[in-house]
Amino acid sequence: MDMNEIKEIFFQECEEQLAELESGLLKMNDGDRDPETVNAVFRAVHSIKGGAGAFGLDDLVAFAHVFETTLDCVRSNKLDPGPEVMKVMLKSADVLADLVTASRDGIGVDPGRSSGLVKELEALANGEVPAPSAAPVAAPAPKPVAAAPAPSDDSGFQPIPFTFDGFGGEEEQTVVASTFDVTFKPRRELYSKGNEAALLLRDLSRLGEMSIHCDTDGLPPLDEMDPEAAYFSWKIQITAEKGEEGIRQVFEFAEWDCDLEIKVVEAETKAPGEELPMVPVPFDLSALDEGPEPDGDNGTQEAVTAAVAAAETASNVMKMAAGAAKPEKKESPAAAAAAAAAAAAAQANSAAGQTIRVDLDRVDRLINLVGELVINQAMLSQSVIENDATGTSAVNMGLDELQQLTREIQDSVMAIRAQPVKPVFQRMSRIVREVADMVGKSIRLVTEGENTEVDKTVIDKLAEPLTHMIRNAVDHGIETPEKRAAAGKNPEGTVKLTAKHRSGRIVIELVDDGAGINRERVRQKAIDNDLIAADSNLTDEEIDNLIFAPGFSTADKISDISGRGVGMDVVKRSIQALGGRISITSRPGQGSTFTMSLPLTLAVLDGMVVTVAGQTLVVPLTAIVETLQPEAQNIHSFGANQRLISIRNSFCPLVDVGRILNFRGTQANPMEGVALLVESEGGGQRALMVDAIQGQRQVVIKSLEANYTHVPGIAAATILGDGRVALILDVDAVVAASRGQSLRQEMSLAVAG
Repeated sequence: MDMNEIKEIFFQECEEQLAELESGLLKMNDGDRDPETVNAVFRAVHSIKGGAGAFGLDDLVAFAHVFETTLDCVRSNKLDPGPEVMKVMLKSADVLADLVTASRDGIGVDPGRSSGLVKELEALANGEVPAPSAAPVAAPAPKPVAAAPAPSDDSGFQPIPFTFDGFGGEEEQTVVASTFDVTFKPRRELYSKGNEAALLLRDLSRLGEMSIHCDTDGLPPLDEMDPEAAYFSWKIQITAEKGEEGIRQVFEFAEWDCDLEIKVVEAETKAPGEELPMVPVPFDLSALDEGPEPDGDNGTQEAVTAAVAAAETASNVMKMAAGAAKPEKKESPAAAAAAAAAAAAAQANSAAGQTIRVDLDRVDRLINLVGELVINQAMLSQSVIENDATGTSAVNMGLDELQQLTREIQDSVMAIRAQPVKPVFQRMSRIVREVADMVGKSIRLVTEGENTEVDKTVIDKLAEPLTHMIRNAVDHGIETPEKRAAAGKNPEGTVKLTAKHRSGRIVIELVDDGAGINRERVRQKAIDNDLIAADSNLTDEEIDNLIFAPGFSTADKISDISGRGVGMDVVKRSIQALGGRISITSRPGQGSTFTMSLPLTLAVLDGMVVTVAGQTLVVPLTAIVETLQPEAQNIHSFGANQRLISIRNSFCPLVDVGRILNFRGTQANPMEGVALLVESEGGGQRALMVDAIQGQRQVVIKSLEANYTHVPGIAAATILGDGRVALILDVDAVVAASRGQSLRQEMSLAVAG
């Protein structure tokens, strides 16, 4: 793996860290003060900073360092994350994301924006947290010699008064350093990830003069030890020239797997020559020293070695505990329960961490190959069926197994590409903040269903339409705080973004509590722009849909946000390109709801293959409620051209699919066909009239727009087992067209409105 590949992995991880950062900051902005939330935010910035430093991304490192410092003040309760503080934090997260993108793409970022935020972050940190005074230290004292072992107490245990200084071999000079009390307690995760307390202590000793002792109060009896647990902790006093930052760098990759506390010791609180009180350690560590007693200048190095050996011995003792337990002594129930819980947690953590990064192009190629496998399997089955009249041959049985296996492969591969919509939703919070600041409004974004999964290709194409819809809701939908207060509303507006699964599709709703659509104004603008005639008689729904017309805008002047009539027409086209649709409901004074319905995947679907006027169509199985054979007594005429079918004492409109799609000029006889009872996204049921049903199949979706052009009433196409191309019916478009207009007229009105 070369450096470019490693760098690409870093930027992929940055995306995850930025998502974690955004999520945590939004929780904090909503009042969450859970320390774990704050720590997660701090970790995200810290990880980005550490990786950026390895690749020499100086601008990113510099900004992340200041951001991290301010977050550390929040983490240590020195800075209260109030509304004004969180506003700066959220802006900083946006700039950090821009810097990551700029570093990845090799482009520049406006230095004025980042430098201004750096000053704000520094002001927050310096204004709320008084800088601790560092105690100047004169020329260092002569190198100390490890103290002789103190007399043992009645238990036979001996204290280990180890004392350290640096290893630089430099000439004595006057330095300015600070003395710190450090408490270091590893967790079991530290050892499971390959870290060693001994190595960390050895690295720490290189920073300056240090004294250390081991706290063993948490050590259980030998027969109750968990060999994978961490029982010891260390209390350290160190005088380091690099300060707290240098100490934290030692624990940089282990800080989240241990309890680490660093406190500054004031100069007047430590008398010259005073040492940290020692606590006896319940192991006779004198056996570790095979050589002579340390003396002279070599005492420091040997003392360090002894302390490190103590840490290693402590780790080895815990690992040997399981084998050293006495077989005749039964384990206490409490200890057994604790060990079982620890083992289960360790197993869960191990299972959750087993992931692999795969390039999306490879997954797409696998998806395409599975699609071809489905097509070839269908062709093979069709050929065998046509040449085997009995249907009981061994080949037929093998094909059934092949079909089942193909389905399992397809489901597994599709699950690989399924991703939650959370990253896209989180990106919208930034849009809301930026646009709200530009128009002087106070708006809060609420999200639900962020973990709803959908195909990765659908997620990638959701960002653009959602961005336009969010900007439209903030700029046009939500009123100014003054108008909201005058109307008796909360001055802070709310935009709600939700996602959920419904009938094999994903439904995304954008709801605002604004003023709703001003239909008179929309109608007049459409007349002024020659989009409709002045005497047009439009329903409320048709007027609302006018905002999707190309070039339509109700803004009085062109601004950075709106006014050019580009936005909602892009939304309409983007959603249609995904095989979906969008609808609007609005109530004056109460707000508007935009509903998008999209397929879960753009690769395959389960469908019912039907025949209509000699044409073969595929109806998505998720839209079909039931199939039935119409009877004469259940068919009723309504108006000039409408017919209803009676189903269990209720009436449902009967839609002739062949007539709607202009496959035939006259309506078919219902008694000679089959009715498919379907549910549309707009609500209500319709009975689609087809000539015959060929069967249920899984088909591979092929885009018509990519290979031909958009066809009204048709969502996509597929290849059948006999090699023919079949069209996949757009059920909602056909149902919408059944309301009294031809399909082409209905689609034209939808595009214009």
